[in-house]
Amino acid sequence: MEGLAAPDSHRSHRSLGRLFGDLKVRLKLIVLHNAFFLILAGVAYFSLIPLFEDGVLTAQLRENSLLVQLFSDERPLPKMPGTEIYDFQEGTAEALRIPPAVLNWLNENPGLIWSDPPRSQYLYRKAPASGLFRSMRMPAEFYTNIVNRAQRTLFTVLGTIYLLAVFVLELVIMPLYVYRPLRRMLNADAATQVDDRTNEMIPEEEILEDEIGQIMRSRNATVSELRRHEDELAKVAEDLRRNNLMLEAAKKSLEDQDRLASIGLLSASVAHEVNTPLTVLHGSIEKLMETAPDAHTKERLARMLRVTQRMRRISESLVDFARARKQEVEPVAARPIVEEAWSLLAIDDKASRVHFRNTVPEEHWVIGNTDRLIQVFVNLLRNALNAVNVGGNIEASSEAVEEGGRAYIVIRVQDDGPGIPPHVLPDIFDAFVTTRLDAKGTGLGLTVSDGIVRQHGGAIGASNSPGGGARLEVKLPAAPAARNANA
Repeated sequence: MEGLAAPDSHRSHRSLGRLFGDLKVRLKLIVLHNAFFLILAGVAYFSLIPLFEDGVLTAQLRENSLLVQLFSDERPLPKMPGTEIYDFQEGTAEALRIPPAVLNWLNENPGLIWSDPPRSQYLYRKAPASGLFRSMRMPAEFYTNIVNRAQRTLFTVLGTIYLLAVFVLELVIMPLYVYRPLRRMLNADAATQVDDRTNEMIPEEEILEDEIGQIMRSRNATVSELRRHEDELAKVAEDLRRNNLMLEAAKKSLEDQDRLASIGLLSASVAHEVNTPLTVLHGSIEKLMETAPDAHTKERLARMLRVTQRMRRISESLVDFARARKQEVEPVAARPIVEEAWSLLAIDDKASRVHFRNTVPEEHWVIGNTDRLIQVFVNLLRNALNAVNVGGNIEASSEAVEEGGRAYIVIRVQDDGPGIPPHVLPDIFDAFVTTRLDAKGTGLGLTVSDGIVRQHGGAIGASNSPGGGARLEVKLPAAPAARNANA
């Protein structure tokens, strides 16, 4: 049985401790305040009051002995201040109103003192010589009142001290140094839970040097470290997202490159087959030029001769799709390249029904391969020609710029057509991207142009003009002659 009682007692102690531990801090302090006051009151009462009672009882016994001694003498009680409390009287039994039972006892025992404290606080005596009776009241109530007053005074003082202590603790000390810091930490933790970074840190000027202040600093350091890790993880997540997008783009690019590789191999085969009839056609045109009857015919035959020459160069470019070979670059004037590209497009009837202006300055020279650059601007001008309506406008212009300490020539081809659709603009230089997937285009022209410009150390960009129409810019390294002219 004893072995079974111990676990129950232990569980009861644990449950009581847990119950007290679950209380809020203010309730804990209230419980502790009252417990402290009760203990203090009990200690004060059981330490002071018994000593005081013993002192009062000793004084009372001493006074009673003196009074009994005086009461036994035949002399009357001395008249002094304060003796009226004893109510000393001497006379007949009727005058003193002595109870009959007491009177009988006094008559039977003259000279002796009658006393019965539980029933009466008076002493009675019959003088043997004179036969007179005496009565005197013992001051027991006086001493009882003294003890009671001492008890009330002690509890009043303790209660006043308790109220003052509670007032100072609950209204000054605890709110300032305990409740407010705890509330500040709870508010900061609530801000942390909702990711309110503005209010989650406790300002240093609000942190004291006590244990709560140490907890606050430790919490601030922990939250700062947590936020730093979150920012690093967010950066890693952003890098992963960016890398994933790059991977998807690379995957798409690989698919396009695979198609380009297949087209390159097919183009090489076609180029070999086309070269022979082109050579025959080229020779035939040269013979016709020798027998041409007028200048107009000779001019048209010369244009056809340039077209066949360009077709032969294009066939060589098709071979370049299958195998890369080194291109010779040299300083070349930009304006003749644009003129040559437009003249090659002039065989299209539509070219004679649009307005073309070439405002590229004569002094703008670039570093590049003439044939390859003509191919670039043929593609750009052909796109512009297909975009504008009859009577539309196409303009080629250029300007010299400086970037990173290097000189460049930016050549612009601008038209007043409908412009480039916004959803196509970001990917316009990717392979097979075209808004005219029909017999007029395959979506490779701008891709090839972008590759050629990049091989020349330049860049190509596309945008829409504020006034409408498409604008394509080709930035190429400037030749020394262009640098000198610009200077």
